[in-house]
Amino acid sequence: MTPTPVSRTTTKAATLHDVAREAGVSLATASRVLNGSTRKVAESYRERVETAAATLGYSANLSAQATARGTSATLALLVANIADSYFSQIAAGVAHAADDENLVVTIGITERSPEREAQLVRSLRGQRPRGIVLAASRAHVEQSPALTQALASVESSGGRIVTLGAPAEGVDSRTVGIDNRGGTHELGSTLAALGYRKALILAATRGLVTSDDRVAGFSDGFTEGGGEAPLVLRGTLSRDAGYDLMTAALERGVSPGTVVFGISDVVAFGAMSAIRDAGREVGTDIAVAGFGDIDTGRDIVPSLTTARAPLEEVGRLAVEAVTEDDWTDPGLLPVRVIVRDSTPARD
Repeated sequence: MTPTPVSRTTTKAATLHDVAREAGVSLATASRVLNGSTRKVAESYRERVETAAATLGYSANLSAQATARGTSATLALLVANIADSYFSQIAAGVAHAADDENLVVTIGITERSPEREAQLVRSLRGQRPRGIVLAASRAHVEQSPALTQALASVESSGGRIVTLGAPAEGVDSRTVGIDNRGGTHELGSTLAALGYRKALILAATRGLVTSDDRVAGFSDGFTEGGGEAPLVLRGTLSRDAGYDLMTAALERGVSPGTVVFGISDVVAFGAMSAIRDAGREVGTDIAVAGFGDIDTGRDIVPSLTTARAPLEEVGRLAVEAVTEDDWTDPGLLPVRVIVRDSTPARD
């Protein structure tokens, strides 16, 4: 006896035409809502299209979209260390602005390695990103050929390259930058005006653009305000480096009334811990200042004097640099000095 065949029914996937018909809008309107177009759609139409897509179970063919448009609705953000609040605040700005543009953000961690940057960029090329934002600090030395080649490959595929700080070499990149030198010049002169005459700078290794600019700006502002030329100790842009550098300095001797400038807030936090562990007091004994004004600096005791950088605004402008064809370079974004309890005025 021949068994009765089992009937199998296959549900046809909903198409964009189906969604447009269900929503009662044109195919073009449905496409603008669901395919990440930058053209604005009336909110009432957007709601109807999104409801229809959910009802029908419509799923966009991202690969086909990328092939048709040359790029996908993705944006890649490469940062040195996402655990560092400096970069996480930039990432927040990128994420919020990308959401407004219907872009999905992919984050890669570079650990400030040009080789890793190149590897990540090569991997991202297959996604055909709308753009890549390089947030890791650039070095003065020539960019690695592998990274230049990888960035050029993304650019030739229609992706836009945006750097934060120094521009990328070998590609037509756009740059969003912070006035590191001007902001730290103001910080140095402000601390000199508060009565400080000796200063110690905890910086990154020589050659890192942001660190070198902050060292130069602070040193000029402090000496022009009447202070002595600061002693510069170098490590990395991390809390542990700040702790280790400060510990070494304390072992050699740091006189009361010295102000310590951590090249970033997290470096300053490490210095503050080292000062306490050595039995010294932060503020009235050894003053400490940082750069960035990440949220933690307002809550620690004593609260941290710093140069406030508009980090989330940097992220927002980076997305604008990716998406806007008629983009206008905003120039270096201003930095504002915030004096708090970690640097009390000296008599």
